[in-house]
Amino acid sequence: MMLQRKNRLRALSLGAVAVTGALALTACGSDDNGGGSASGGASSTTKASSIKCDNAKGQLLADGSSAQKNAIDAWVKQFSQACGVQINYKGGGSGAGVTAFTQGQVAFAGSDSALKPEEVAASKKVCNGGQGIDLPMVGGPIALGYNVPGVDNLVLDAPTIAKIFDSKITKWNDPAIAALNKGVKLPDLKIQAFHRSDESGTTDNFTKYLIATTPSNWKYSGGKAWQAKGGQSAPQSAGVAQQVKQTSGAIGYFELSYVKDGMKAVSLNTGASKPVAPSTDSATADIAAAKIVGTGKDLSLKLDYKTKAEGAYPITLVTYEIACDKGNKADTLPATKAFLRYIASEDGQKVLSTIDYAPVPDAIISKVRTTIEGLS
Repeated sequence: MMLQRKNRLRALSLGAVAVTGALALTACGSDDNGGGSASGGASSTTKASSIKCDNAKGQLLADGSSAQKNAIDAWVKQFSQACGVQINYKGGGSGAGVTAFTQGQVAFAGSDSALKPEEVAASKKVCNGGQGIDLPMVGGPIALGYNVPGVDNLVLDAPTIAKIFDSKITKWNDPAIAALNKGVKLPDLKIQAFHRSDESGTTDNFTKYLIATTPSNWKYSGGKAWQAKGGQSAPQSAGVAQQVKQTSGAIGYFELSYVKDGMKAVSLNTGASKPVAPSTDSATADIAAAKIVGTGKDLSLKLDYKTKAEGAYPITLVTYEIACDKGNKADTLPATKAFLRYIASEDGQKVLSTIDYAPVPDAIISKVRTTIEGLS
């Protein structure tokens, strides 16, 4: 009996060693796609991916854009599996992310709006000898998700959208909406318009579209904070999407990846030959026309909200990852650089189109890759 017990304990001990070894291999260098075996240590590049861990270690704290949260989650899963680095991305909104970055609380931040001059000035206090720069990393359409019983294909244009979100059109069977949806039976139902309660780059980009396309109907200055009258609010893209899903007559704005579980998205009458639905392809068609307006290593973009090009969806956003060009904290720089390198890589960008985001066009992302290599 005693011999049998010793043999059982020895077998358990050997099994524990085997499991520990397998976990160590997974942490150091597994396939980017979640399959396959490790191909080396943390400094190697796996054959099936562009994940190059270098000296990445420890954990990273980050915060910002909730619009890119689903993309970040997908990237973190692959990167952490390959490099063993824990990344905690809060996704509290662009405003929260920029504030956390300029206060030195996070290694990098995500924002759907480029840094303002005063934010760049504030970043110099935490970037030793440098400043915060904008690296465009995630593209995508801002969808107008709606919950109107019996209406599966809703078309709106800029003036009607502005009036809906400014509480000037309050019923779904309003003549202005009916004129854009001939043959569709619109219910005599109150419109419940939802906007963001927190400071949001999604709000900034959505209102920039309204300011650019229908200034006579949207007389607000714009920015991350919601300014129009009336409506209801919820925090982050997920919060607005949840309210739209559970509220009859609701409409709200958020990134396309949040349009799910039976929710529908508005198609836009842009002046093209037919309405344009939000998609990765239609957003890419618009983002491809963007111009780099940042100076130095900053790669902030100017989007074309007024496009009438066929198949181009104009309510788009580009999410920037914000990091110091110089003066990144020494203990987090290797992991920050490795993670940004991966998400800007061809493999990292390919992930986006599988989860309703738009990859950044080649001409722009190639400049991002070069800039990342120069971070110090």
